[in-house]
Amino acid sequence: KLLYHLEKEEQMPDGMCVDAEGKLWVACIDGGRVIRIDPETGKRIQTVRLPTPRITSCCFGGKDYSEMYVTSAYDGLDETTLAKEPHAGEIFKITGLGVKGIPQNFYAA
Repeated sequence: KLLYHLEKEEQMPDGMCVDAEGKLWVACIDGGRVIRIDPETGKRIQTVRLPTPRITSCCFGGKDYSEMYVTSAYDGLDETTLAKEPHAGEIFKITGLGVKGIPQNFYAA
């Protein structure tokens, strides 16, 4: 079933994760943001804008999983664009979201 229809400015979904409240966080590649979606209502409930457009993935970490780490890409950007997007390809740490992630599951090989 369709969970959420991205707005034009959100572009395309890429990597995603789930927080402790069961909400879905989606990295919007070429949208310069990570959005939080309530899977029960299908509504976007939070947007975190980042200083570069090619946002590729997100996950929670830190001592208590209250930090979000967001990756970005620089592939596909020409030199002129890279000069305008100096943060392309960087990893960002976001704090103060008011929500925590959940520990990853480990599986025995």
